[in-house]
Amino acid sequence: MPQAVRIVDHGPGWVKDFEDEKQRILSVIGQRVVALEHIGSTSVPGLGGKPIVDVLVGVNNAAEAEKCLQPLKKIGYVDVTPEPQESDWHYCLGTSPVQSRPSFRYVHLHLVNVQSPHWEKHVLFRDYLRMHPAAAQEYFDLKKRWSIQYGSDREGYTEAKTVFIEQIVTQARRLNVSHV
Repeated sequence: MPQAVRIVDHGPGWVKDFEDEKQRILSVIGQRVVALEHIGSTSVPGLGGKPIVDVLVGVNNAAEAEKCLQPLKKIGYVDVTPEPQESDWHYCLGTSPVQSRPSFRYVHLHLVNVQSPHWEKHVLFRDYLRMHPAAAQEYFDLKKRWSIQYGSDREGYTEAKTVFIEQIVTQARRLNVSHV
């Protein structure tokens, strides 16, 4: 049975966890990476969420993404999910908890085309929440409510979030939010 969605307060170590993981990633695929960003709730100061560090890795094309898989597997990325329905999102890779770093839970690494709507959407959403703490707090409150409402139904939880995310991305585009 799938685990229930667990939402926690913002972790003070999440930024360091990202920086450490960024160095590990760049050490094995740095020559293929065009850009690398910390996204998701762990990237927004004060915003709680699932204790999963999301990393957006931008590459130039699907062939470059494919070449990243083996080196990433060597540093612990074990759950490789191809995303064939998304022409710009090639893979979502995950790690398991790292025994040597007890505070470090999971990482989801998204290999995407760097010049794509998928890339833009994630960065816009993150930047808007960083610039608008009230919207970040609203998102946190909604996620806590949805985690109770949907329990272990991760698809239902994700669908509920999508409406809010799309509204924020639309607002960010209207305000011409740029990368901060």
